Amino acid sequence: MGAKTWRALALAGLLMSGAASAQEHVTIGFTGPLSGGAALYGKNTLTGLQDAASEIDAAGGLTVGGAKYLLDVVPLDDKYSPSEAAVNAKRLRAQYKAPVVFVPHAGGVLALQAFNEQDGFLIGAYTSTPAVTERGNMLTLRIPPSFDGYVQPFTQVEMKRFGKKLGMAGGDHDYAKAWAALIGPAWTAAGGQIVSDNPMSYNKDTDFYSGVSRVLAGKPDVIFVGGASEPTALVMKQARELGFEGGFIVMDQAKFDEMAKVVGGLEPFDGAVGVMPLVDDPRPGAEGYIAAFRKKHGEDPGSEAALNYSALYGVAAAMVSAGSVTDAKAIRAKLDESFARLPTEHDPVHIVGVDAKGGAKITFVLAMVDHGKLVAIAPDKAGG
Repeated sequence: MGAKTWRALALAGLLMSGAASAQEHVTIGFTGPLSGGAALYGKNTLTGLQDAASEIDAAGGLTVGGAKYLLDVVPLDDKYSPSEAAVNAKRLRAQYKAPVVFVPHAGGVLALQAFNEQDGFLIGAYTSTPAVTERGNMLTLRIPPSFDGYVQPFTQVEMKRFGKKLGMAGGDHDYAKAWAALIGPAWTAAGGQIVSDNPMSYNKDTDFYSGVSRVLAGKPDVIFVGGASEPTALVMKQARELGFEGGFIVMDQAKFDEMAKVVGGLEPFDGAVGVMPLVDDPRPGAEGYIAAFRKKHGEDPGSEAALNYSALYGVAAAMVSAGSVTDAKAIRAKLDESFARLPTEHDPVHIVGVDAKGGAKITFVLAMVDHGKLVAIAPDKAGG
């Protein structure tokens, strides 16, 4: 090797060393269930964040205010407990200076909203509970669409096909309670009757025989179910094993593609309505993301991963536009325009902006399981 070549390589090494040493880090906080019955759900949401962060870092990180930043995702297990989520968020803010903390459950989001504005961090709320953006918290991003848009079409489809008697078999966690508080009145307002009501501990129990038996004692035509995908699938499977032949209203926390893995296919869910999985979404735009996810993880991406992936890309873009990785108010103010400008490869779920209350502007496709296959439902024609 000649002297000139050696000096060139040495200089390049010094420049790279200087660039690396000048690079700073910003923590992306996460508190969610990484153990217990909802662990799969929590890990799927975390995967989306970690994938986005690793891509951003591999591309050189963020340039904000003339400085380079890498994103460090720091996850803490809260076991689906709102109080644990609050403790974790306090730690992420105090110890790691996290400007944003992602939380994939309504109870945790509501707990954090008691202090996040005062403490100066943005909540990445992975929950479709309407309350999280109706309380006026100005540092909250609700990532999925509000679930109140699902209630009417789900009610129309199931009541028309199966009958007017509804059994309530949702989870006993905050998110399921919020869903039940809407679906019950909507069902009776449409002329139906609630014949049984037995919430269950989806995140703690593994045997749902007794709970499902109590619901079936009311002889329902349709059963409302909902929690994380794995226990929801087990509840529905138990209902079929006990002879239930009616339909299911599946709240959006549970995903058909994840549930199918638990029971070996969609057949036990025939007649159920829920949200269309990303890989079956008929709209174009997610193909590249799906292919990359399959290559990296060896499986299809669920909407939990995809939504959080898009959300972190949007938050990162807002940091760049705001000129700050620490000022949560400035970052929040740039979310709408930042999501609107995201390229398709960084936004497989079609988030087109953020409204004034902090809700992502996004539309999901609704689906029914028909003879073991998913069929799209147009909300405006659900009762037709």
